[in-house]
Amino acid sequence: MKILFISSWFPNRLEPTNGNFVQRHAQAVALKHEVEILHAIGDFNQKEKFIFDDQMINGIRTLIVYYKNTNNPATNFLRRMKAYKLGFSKLKKPDLVHANVLHNNMLFAVYLKKKYKIPFVVTEHWTALQKDNHAKTSQFIIKIAKYIASKANFVMPVSNNLKESLSQLGIKTPMKIITNVVSTEVFDISEQKFPKQNFRFLHVSSLIDRKRPLEIIEVVAKLHQNNYKVQLEIGGDGDIVPLQNKIKQLNANAFIEVFGAISYQEVAKKMQNSDCFILFSDNETQGCVILESYACGVPVVSTEVGGAKEFIIENFAVGVEKANQEDLYNKLEKIVSGEIRFADPNKIREYAVENFSQEAIARQFDDIYQQTINQHATLKSHE
Repeated sequence: MKILFISSWFPNRLEPTNGNFVQRHAQAVALKHEVEILHAIGDFNQKEKFIFDDQMINGIRTLIVYYKNTNNPATNFLRRMKAYKLGFSKLKKPDLVHANVLHNNMLFAVYLKKKYKIPFVVTEHWTALQKDNHAKTSQFIIKIAKYIASKANFVMPVSNNLKESLSQLGIKTPMKIITNVVSTEVFDISEQKFPKQNFRFLHVSSLIDRKRPLEIIEVVAKLHQNNYKVQLEIGGDGDIVPLQNKIKQLNANAFIEVFGAISYQEVAKKMQNSDCFILFSDNETQGCVILESYACGVPVVSTEVGGAKEFIIENFAVGVEKANQEDLYNKLEKIVSGEIRFADPNKIREYAVENFSQEAIARQFDDIYQQTINQHATLKSHE
């Protein structure tokens, strides 16, 4: 089949890592189908109304249309829809559209269904639609999300928590959980044996407040202060200055290292070289890093929040209470002292490969696509 991926978030020159999990889903689907990707994003700095960036990325034709952004949200929305239309005219007509994130951008999928009778499915990742955030998310955003979902053939949340959240909003479209994908070729158990003097923890994220990176630093520093031989690598594509200041304040430079934005491959290397991954978020729709860590055979400590809670597997991970530094300290102390032990790395990896590899996710999407096409054909025959 010809599948067109469109998404509210997708990596681009303005936001190189935004929505990279969507890109990985597209790569998985490309194992079985002919995939093209279309994305539109506004740029305040460009002079031209539209710029077309048409590339082959990982073997997939990827067309990103940049439009001139303004301070008027209504103008920007209309330009974005125009950008999508212009981009669509340059691509092959798909058999099915795979939309991502129930944001107003995906009204373009509704338009394609109405104008060209192309069915669409939606993968949902958005924390704004989680039940914990319903009271904080504007009713306008929720109304649009419900409208787009009502026109979709299937909605595919990445976790059961998100599925329950969408049901609570009153979305009645058929739903099937399909998780994020892990490149199990990149995220693998390292053959290289590193000399281990200290127990190595790792945290990689966008470093925003709800990921609580400063608290992770404080807890590891406390372990070191209490004579445990520990190290921490912490970083990502957010602001690293507050982290550096915190480490300086705690005099922890000797055992805590900060890094900035790094590639997917570099994240894998850091995971392979660590003993345990820490995720201390206030909220997660799923937590890709948990799955990536498992693929490297590395156990995880994670807060029991949102979709992340579903992937805290016995003997593979340990759960901690949200925003509870004392609980995090106690769990890390038990791990370092050997009181908590985890399964063999190969067993942890096996679970990741069976459930989250490109091949596994491609099969699950293919099943939904086939159902959608059959359903669409049946409806057309009755028209």
